[in-house]
Amino acid sequence: MTKPETVTPDPGRNELSEAVLRAKYLDYCSARVADVLLGLSPDEMYLLAQDAARDAGRGEGDPLSYDEMVRLATERLSARLVLPPFEEWVEAYRADPSRIERELLGLWRSGLEEGGGPKAGSGG
Repeated sequence: MTKPETVTPDPGRNELSEAVLRAKYLDYCSARVADVLLGLSPDEMYLLAQDAARDAGRGEGDPLSYDEMVRLATERLSARLVLPPFEEWVEAYRADPSRIERELLGLWRSGLEEGGGPKAGSGG
């Protein structure tokens, strides 16, 4: 098992903890997937989900529930999207935090609060 890479703080900057950066990164990736998912027509989502179900070995006679269609379409889109690796994203965030912050959904705050990490407003 490999150890996850850590982000080395840049001296002299107001650095966020790695937990906050990772939470914001996941929020950023979720926002990208949501943007594409919400842009799909119902027919496009259906076809994407059917294609994913077929690849997973589900037969044509096994109808998908709405939840399954959304899950499969989301998984397929996540695999197709080109999202930056964490370290690359951190560099972009540090270069222009306000640009990245505008693209976040705000999910990162609740994830940290539930996990016992920093509370909203305490780190960016």
